[in-house]
Amino acid sequence: MIPNSFGLPFEELRLTAEDGASIHGWFLPAPSSKPGYAILFCHGNAGNISHRLTKSRLLRPLGLAILLFDYRGYGRSEGTPSEEGTYWDAEAAYRYLVDKKGYSPDRIVLYGESLGAAVALELALRRASRALILESPFTSVPDMGQRIFPYLPLRWLLRYRYDNLAKIPGLREPIFILHSPQDDVVPYEMGRRLFEAAPEPKRFFQLSGDHNEGFLDTGDAYPKAFADFLSSLARRPRAS
Repeated sequence: MIPNSFGLPFEELRLTAEDGASIHGWFLPAPSSKPGYAILFCHGNAGNISHRLTKSRLLRPLGLAILLFDYRGYGRSEGTPSEEGTYWDAEAAYRYLVDKKGYSPDRIVLYGESLGAAVALELALRRASRALILESPFTSVPDMGQRIFPYLPLRWLLRYRYDNLAKIPGLREPIFILHSPQDDVVPYEMGRRLFEAAPEPKRFFQLSGDHNEGFLDTGDAYPKAFADFLSSLARRPRAS
């Protein structure tokens, strides 16, 4: 499945990460020539960018350009997945928006869903942006492991940490967190804990439905929540 199948114009991308890995992506231009925000889309663990086109179709009419990319080892990207590797891949996507598309950092909004929330948060700490949006985020991989296998010492065995709860107090950009109480993969309370730990300015929106379909089950309120948050950015001066 490619963006054209959803009526979305796109550009095929080959990005080069810091360690030389070749990363595949798509750039979906904004629906009008009026300058707006570009969303750097960090997807979740399951599937690849072709599975994020339904969500992209919902968000693009808000006047957004969207850059989707696959982490190394996902989709048509080369290499083997690793925590630091996913961070390098996101930085390659960020450089493309700045260097090739001419987006200034204050026109880039970082977005991450589930696993991608950890990637987007790390990128927000490494590179300037206008805001950060996290959907269905977890506190850390060890916390998730402890939830699934509570009687095993997974906190000491897990290879990757993605410790969002430890990192989020260092955020300087406005943050918007979305999560559903019916999430069947990442507990809702994890999203709430991250929200409480995040500095101001911050906003929370309650989704409906499960982990994968919540954005659809929430209906028209889902893109409206994004539109309201993006509108609030225009009214708020950027942090110095």
